[in-house]
Amino acid sequence: MKKLFWVSIPKWNKGLVTTAIESGADALVLPKGFSKKAKELGLIQTVASDGDLKLGKDVCEFTITSKEVEGEVVAAGEKVWKIIRNKDWSIIPLENLISKTKNIIQTVADSKKALLALTTMEVGSDGILLETPKAAEIVATGKVVREANNEKLQLVRATIESTEAVGVADRVCVDTAAILAPGQGILAGDSSSAMFLVFNENVQSPYCDPRPFRVNVGAVHAYVRLPDNKTGYLNEVRSGSQILIVDQRGNTFPLAVGRAKIEKRPMLLVRGKIPSTSSGQVAKTISLVMQNAETIRLTIPNGKPISITKLKKGDEVLAFTEDAGRHFGVKVKETITER
Repeated sequence: MKKLFWVSIPKWNKGLVTTAIESGADALVLPKGFSKKAKELGLIQTVASDGDLKLGKDVCEFTITSKEVEGEVVAAGEKVWKIIRNKDWSIIPLENLISKTKNIIQTVADSKKALLALTTMEVGSDGILLETPKAAEIVATGKVVREANNEKLQLVRATIESTEAVGVADRVCVDTAAILAPGQGILAGDSSSAMFLVFNENVQSPYCDPRPFRVNVGAVHAYVRLPDNKTGYLNEVRSGSQILIVDQRGNTFPLAVGRAKIEKRPMLLVRGKIPSTSSGQVAKTISLVMQNAETIRLTIPNGKPISITKLKKGDEVLAFTEDAGRHFGVKVKETITER
């Protein structure tokens, strides 16, 4: 579940509202009468007696002073959001509540306490409400929340077994809405259980100029990794979709797609093998149908790109693997065979 970033604006301050929106705030907690003014500055949810979420109805506030108040929080149920304030900052009440209820929004004064609240007991609160008059603290806390929401994936090495021309088919280029750094790319595979890390086009080439927003991923049927531990088909990716960007260390972040281009191109089937390990990873095959062109690249273990037209048997590239089994992109436990 995504961790929420709420910002308190107790008195109207256009600068702080703008900073909060630009820092990725999910909602603003405002006095009555200011929701419309906030929305004039950007698309943002408001929490107020006359806001999108109504204080006292959709959102309840509690100041934790005793075990009895903790009980009131739990009794409020899980259909409302519960803003938690502490008379004296203490992590113990939050630990108690995390184990008993959901929809907890912990108030914090700075980014350090935000990180603590979001990681308490390795679960954390469902979100934080930042109360600060400092624009710089809003920016810093926004960064903390974004990083807390990012998945960390354990990439593995796959050994190339073969490449094979398979004729003309439909491939998908994904153009993202931001510049990608070298080493960042998209996970894709013919199976949802094994995906190659496809390198972005932030690479100098004698054949064409770099396009650092683009990943030429693969054929329309391929699975791609999405945010929130989901997968989707490349054919479903379009303008406004969210896709998961991954680097060679397994760091990830969600990013909006600006455009997806489907065009007929000569294609190449890349096959590899992921070995078994002492930690319990089972050996499995991995494959992806990709455009047959020298500018299409996978990622080698040091984070550098390798053109798929130069791949040879025994080369190692980065991949991600998990147990097979998804239903409409959501992870499920089932017996499944993909060939």
